[in-house]
Amino acid sequence: MWSETDRRGSDRSHAPEPAGGEAIPGFSFNPPNAPVPGIEITDLVALHRRVVDGSLQRVHRADFHSLTLITQGSAEHTVDFVAYPCRPGTLLWVRPGQVQRFAGPGRMNGTHLLFTPAFPEATAAASRLADDWSAPSCWQLGTSSDYATICALLARLHAEYRRPDGASREILSLLLAALLLHIDRLPRHGAPADPHAGGEVYARFHAELERSYATTRRAEDYADRLGYTVKTLTRACQAATGRSVKHVIDTRVTLQAQRLLAHTDESVATIARRLGFSEATNFGKFFTRHTGVSPGDFRRAQQAIAAPPGEDN
Repeated sequence: MWSETDRRGSDRSHAPEPAGGEAIPGFSFNPPNAPVPGIEITDLVALHRRVVDGSLQRVHRADFHSLTLITQGSAEHTVDFVAYPCRPGTLLWVRPGQVQRFAGPGRMNGTHLLFTPAFPEATAAASRLADDWSAPSCWQLGTSSDYATICALLARLHAEYRRPDGASREILSLLLAALLLHIDRLPRHGAPADPHAGGEVYARFHAELERSYATTRRAEDYADRLGYTVKTLTRACQAATGRSVKHVIDTRVTLQAQRLLAHTDESVATIARRLGFSEATNFGKFFTRHTGVSPGDFRRAQQAIAAPPGEDN
């Protein structure tokens, strides 16, 4: 079961949240009667029956992964400030720390797979995929062969999870790894079909960016740390994402800024310092350039969305 944590929840920034105040609520992993710790398979109808206070329809975040394959109905699901139209054949993957908001109960149904970050341990590749902050959140599979394959893998996971004589954690872990690896094959919208086209160079840069985005936004710094030239990093980023190395860096910083503005009550100046900006005005210009709105306007919009129905803002 999704169970609400304190109002500050958890965050992938690996930095402490401020004490007190109202931020976007979080949910922890706590399914009822789970036969194997760390994983659950249910459906959206059952999930809405559990959480009846409307909190799923308000902006929140979870400390676990959720994979949802829509099979009935249509509505929108919001992930990290983007509203995705959903219909039969839509696949959603929401990762720990991402902000999301469900459509109302009865609008859609589909298989809902939940698992903790520690669960997919069968292969190193599966673990890498589960921790990829830049991966897509939504795919429109329609009635393709990919849809049939993912349906079959989810059905096999569900059958093992509900096995009368007891589910095997090892089998569930292997089946989940197979599912994640198949999802990794799916085309990324607006990017090359092969997300690994950047090879080892992009993989190393990606890992270093996750460690260092709050301390430097200079492509030259990443090149020096990794022993490459900026041109080499640029070629790898272009191959893997279709974007320049600077764009990839700025995208990661912008996402973290959005999360901190939405998740915490820290001042804009404090968030600016946390993300390596010497002046709040420079941070404000950076944020506005990449999002089209000021940090203050973005925060007010997210607080309005997160507020319970009928609450004044």
